[in-house]
Amino acid sequence: MPAIETTPEFVRAAYEKVKANLAIIRERLGRPLTLAEKVFLGHVNDARTQELEPGESYLELRPDRVAMQDATAQMAILQFISSGRDETAVPTTVHCDHLIQAYKGAAEDMATAKVTNGEVYDFLRSASARYGLGFWGPGAGIIHQVVLEKYAFPGGLMIGTDSHTPNAGGLGMGACGVGGADAVDVMAGFPWEVLYPKLVGVRLTGSLSGWTAPKDVILKVCELLTVKGGTNRVVEYFGPGTASLSCTGKGTITNMGAELGATTSIFPFDERMALYLKSTERSELADLANEYIDLLQPDPEVEANPEKFYDEIIEIDLSTLEPHIVGPHTPDLARPTSKMGSDCAENGYPTNLKSCLIGSCTNSSYEDVSRAADIARQAVAKGAKAKTDLWCTPGSEQVHLTIRRDGQMQELEAIGAVVLANACGPCIGQWKRDDLEPGVANSILTSFNRNFPKRNDGSVDTLAFIGSPEICVAYALSGTLDFNPLTDEIEAADGTTFKLEPPAPAPEVPEGGFVMSYDGYLAPPEDGREAVKVEIADDSERLAFLESFEPWNGKDFAELPLLLKAQGKCTTDHISMAGPWLRYRGHLDRISDNMYIGAINAFTGDAGTGLNQETGEKGQAFPAIAREYKARGLSWVVVGDENYGEGSSREHAAMEPRHLGCAAVLVRSFARIAKTNLKKQGVLTLTFRDPGDYDKVQETDRISIAGLESLAPDVDLQVTLHHEGGSTDTFAVEHGLNPDQVEWFKAGSALNILKG
Repeated sequence: MPAIETTPEFVRAAYEKVKANLAIIRERLGRPLTLAEKVFLGHVNDARTQELEPGESYLELRPDRVAMQDATAQMAILQFISSGRDETAVPTTVHCDHLIQAYKGAAEDMATAKVTNGEVYDFLRSASARYGLGFWGPGAGIIHQVVLEKYAFPGGLMIGTDSHTPNAGGLGMGACGVGGADAVDVMAGFPWEVLYPKLVGVRLTGSLSGWTAPKDVILKVCELLTVKGGTNRVVEYFGPGTASLSCTGKGTITNMGAELGATTSIFPFDERMALYLKSTERSELADLANEYIDLLQPDPEVEANPEKFYDEIIEIDLSTLEPHIVGPHTPDLARPTSKMGSDCAENGYPTNLKSCLIGSCTNSSYEDVSRAADIARQAVAKGAKAKTDLWCTPGSEQVHLTIRRDGQMQELEAIGAVVLANACGPCIGQWKRDDLEPGVANSILTSFNRNFPKRNDGSVDTLAFIGSPEICVAYALSGTLDFNPLTDEIEAADGTTFKLEPPAPAPEVPEGGFVMSYDGYLAPPEDGREAVKVEIADDSERLAFLESFEPWNGKDFAELPLLLKAQGKCTTDHISMAGPWLRYRGHLDRISDNMYIGAINAFTGDAGTGLNQETGEKGQAFPAIAREYKARGLSWVVVGDENYGEGSSREHAAMEPRHLGCAAVLVRSFARIAKTNLKKQGVLTLTFRDPGDYDKVQETDRISIAGLESLAPDVDLQVTLHHEGGSTDTFAVEHGLNPDQVEWFKAGSALNILKG
């Protein structure tokens, strides 16, 4: 077994640090604490001086570890190299899971990926060895599943360069998705800065039964809170119902909390978590958790009077919760399966299903696959097969080997499932489809976490819906969304019909234990790292060393052209698409050719194109316009709607605009990670004080931003819109910068300060 940093000694030291900090925090606050408060405030850099105002103060935290997936790790490591540091200050791992395209099946797709992405894998492997990072190669598994299996521990704090890092909250860990620049700060030995989150308490009662799965809990929470309801908040689950959910079931719920925009989501430590730790060769950590259990659960007074401690409380009775399906195009458009058919009829959604997909980082546990396999087993007994394409993505080689041994995978294959590599694949746009007809709408159903347009396959014609794995298999057998597995029947091989029974209770961990796997893992060398050379070819299209951004010139911004006024959703997928563009994640200039190509122009309704104010050309691609402005020495401004930057943690959605000359992004509201990423890169993050001022922005506007010479926290800036014809509109905007962030802006980026 390789050296794994989450040793009992490491965890005990972390608990002692938290315990000491909380003794000071309790003295200062003089009240009981929630679990989220214990985790966050237990990791503050200085418990005596830290400001403690939720929603106002910026916490300076010391995470226990960092994890990065291969697509985001490229830019993060390039920034770390630029910082001049010699090794990481905290345990850090890289996981190669995003660059493997789903097409033919695991074996063929893996072989293709190793050739296609060899240059990137070599870079990540050598950089990991040089700077002291653990490296998990392609095929080892999806970052969040591997972290849960190997690294996560109750009460710890970690950050990861992927928005679904909160998956580790299923094991009671404070796990937060961040951009690469935040990760670089921590890797370089500096605190992680985050707005002190407010708290949403979700009280669970009862227990799940029948068709209802942990997935349905988070689908319901998404409906109740919406995609921006968790912004700058932690979602903390409590109540008697939490103990009825398996550790991996809890992980499904916290994983998809990213769809709420939440800083993270977390469950209290219990025996279900202890069972998972013991089943993954971490019995000593389970014992330690029980020894320090007071750090890993909310204080009793919180459970007794939750309204005193949470800013908002949601109650869900698991015993009455129905299985749900959400979508299309957003994860908060929910309905129970009983209403799926009528919703399709009312909204014109295609009912004929083209594909059903199970797995991903959200739903690929042993329990998930076992419940899905039970539905397949019922179909095999009747000679029925899937009427759609059915794809299965195991979350890790450990899960894959175990379900092969125990037969669940063979049962899914018996109804027509194609097993894909242990990677993200279709969940993040790495899915090559041969069955698409341009201009023809089609429906798919997945157990994934995100379903924005083009998210899975790059096609705007695909309507993606989300449900639990067992629901996905049931719908694959029916072939239509106009179906309710709780009441309707499907066709057997002999032409008769039969009703599927709810999946039998599944073991949350295998009775025979997991087939433990460390395949693909490389520990950094204990010595001789200085001799490891990290090479990037001068003519590489996939990797390039970074050049520093220019510092602010000390002047107000005067009459900058408007590049884009985005209408409606402008997610990170709209700003910097994934899919085929993942290949350029290590080459800032090359990937900048995808900047805003999915964003909807508020003046035309078209995606990715706008007006070049310098030439008068209409319908030009946004990257081309930005490059022309940059060549002419012009910076530019983007205007956005609500929850700008929703979705992935990818900092490319901030670095690309900065690279091509963006001076400011002015919106009605930001998603948390997107706002931080922009600040880190030296872009002004402006919010309309009056959201109605968004409507004043015209296509030919030149925009001035005044007050920069006296830029300071809590002091508004003035924006003037210079309209065609000479008229103007002037209004106040908030910038949301604290003192440190003001310095990032002045220096040109946070990295420029880090470099010294």
